[in-house]
Amino acid sequence: MAYNIPVEATLDVIGGKWKVVILCHLDKGDKRTSELKRLMPEITQKMLTQQLRELEQDGMVKRTSYDQVPPKVVYSLTDYGWSFKPILDAMCNWGEQHMKEKDMAPILTH
Repeated sequence: MAYNIPVEATLDVIGGKWKVVILCHLDKGDKRTSELKRLMPEITQKMLTQQLRELEQDGMVKRTSYDQVPPKVVYSLTDYGWSFKPILDAMCNWGEQHMKEKDMAPILTH
């Protein structure tokens, strides 16, 4: 794919409502699908699966499947995914400032 400016390449990987949120949760540690779903109650299971697959295809997330009953699948950031951490941190910092500016309180799901 050809991009006119570099930010298009970035948005191609992290575009959409949920990918950055998923990356933020994985920044705190490896997660099973059910853990991610619990942390993001507004996302549908179908959308979560789709977003995780796209992040995996783009090399940002690693899917590890364990051969056990019941099946266990864990998602984690790859080295490439970790390279995005400074941008995640900047986005979180900006978001905090934005929420203060708009007098908004975060909804904590933990």
